Amino acid sequence: MNFKTQREKFRSKSISAKEAVQETIKRAKTDKLNIFINCFESEALSKAEHIDNNFAKFKDQPLSGVPIAHKDIFCTKDLITTCGSRMLKDFKPPYDSTVIDNCNNAGSIMIAKTNMDEFAMGSSNETSFFGPVSNPWSENLVPGGSSGGSAACVAADITCISTGTDTGGSIRQPAALCGITGMKPTYGLVSRWGMIAFCSSMDQAGPFSKDAFGCAALLDAMASYDLKDSTCSKRKKICYEKSLNDNLGNLKIGVIKNIEDLGIHKNILNSYETSKTVLQGLGHELKEIDFSELSSGICSYYVIAPAECSSNLSRFDGVKFGHRSAKQKDISELYMQTRSEGFGDEVKKRILIGTHVLSAGFYDAYYLKAQKVRRNIKNKFEEIFKDVDLIFMPTTLDQAFEKNRESSDPNRMYKEDLLTIPANLAGLPAISFPNGLKNNLPTGGQLVGNYFSESLLLNITNKIQEVTDWHKMTP
Repeated sequence: MNFKTQREKFRSKSISAKEAVQETIKRAKTDKLNIFINCFESEALSKAEHIDNNFAKFKDQPLSGVPIAHKDIFCTKDLITTCGSRMLKDFKPPYDSTVIDNCNNAGSIMIAKTNMDEFAMGSSNETSFFGPVSNPWSENLVPGGSSGGSAACVAADITCISTGTDTGGSIRQPAALCGITGMKPTYGLVSRWGMIAFCSSMDQAGPFSKDAFGCAALLDAMASYDLKDSTCSKRKKICYEKSLNDNLGNLKIGVIKNIEDLGIHKNILNSYETSKTVLQGLGHELKEIDFSELSSGICSYYVIAPAECSSNLSRFDGVKFGHRSAKQKDISELYMQTRSEGFGDEVKKRILIGTHVLSAGFYDAYYLKAQKVRRNIKNKFEEIFKDVDLIFMPTTLDQAFEKNRESSDPNRMYKEDLLTIPANLAGLPAISFPNGLKNNLPTGGQLVGNYFSESLLLNITNKIQEVTDWHKMTP
């Protein structure tokens, strides 16, 4: 069931919030894909009863009476928040994150927290302490990461909406691999307060749904100015759901010259070409653009992100909260043993890289240069958006791949984010939507917009989905 139908059933009283939750919990209990870390049945039923008893108050809210699953990176008051790690496997925050609070106030009902790559570090959802998530299209394939659990939850039709976070493509890549719609908003549109930090200058929360309509309604709930987040932008409130009906006329959409040279699989390219035809059929003009700097983004990202993660994760030392090692003789050994036991291999690798590039003698050689590349990419986007309204490209290099994939290239997994990372480096909004089905697996197309152009991205995606059926295909 899509979001629009689910919400309408509640508003028309053809189904109560409690009945919707009971049905969702029933589906969640049959999950064989390892989508959830913790389910909260009693809390969800209690919230549903409260909404049913206050129907008039919640009826017109954006998410009225709709069950939702949240990525386990958002703090939930008195409910375990693990971030997919051993370090926080028993952590119960004393507060709700702003995203959780906003979604609760908008009438949604949290039924579970979804599995994810440990501390959001991964592109396949295989680094979680709680085991890998399977793709609903095939249990042998990955759903993408780090928000793979949230994407799989919607693709498997357990909930019609879910939340994720995107640091280098962690919403858009899972959306593409699972055949759903996912959006990374402009950096600062959605508050990061209470969202466990990985790379603070790029982390951004965003919505998953089967279509643009569900993403728009969820973004209406998630987006708000927050004094508790100094990076949050204070802007005039926009109703993204209503903006789906705006007539924006014919747009200029940039397509990247020689994009096929980036190593993109032919199935992805075939879907991409078909999508370009759809855009032209809607009256939009395609304009070829030169973006040779695109491939340098991944080099910049994998210096800056580990550097910030090594700083952010230094708080997990066994003293204040989280895992604490029993093997300790002094404070120094407490730190080392706690972090050795509490972090997984991928997290340790990134902490070591980050600490190295920030160290004396290497800061200028690596970190400073990476920041200069980041600025160049941001400048390039600004130059491009003088000539076009949006940029269109594939979301991923390939379709969903096998778990435990072996490769002679140790950096192959990192290259999965090649087409998504540039938007994060520049802080731009981007949306991924289903744009084909090849070998019975979905492909994804990606639109990137200028700052705070979420309404435009959602509107165009919605128009595409009005004339295509790719978003209606299910595993």
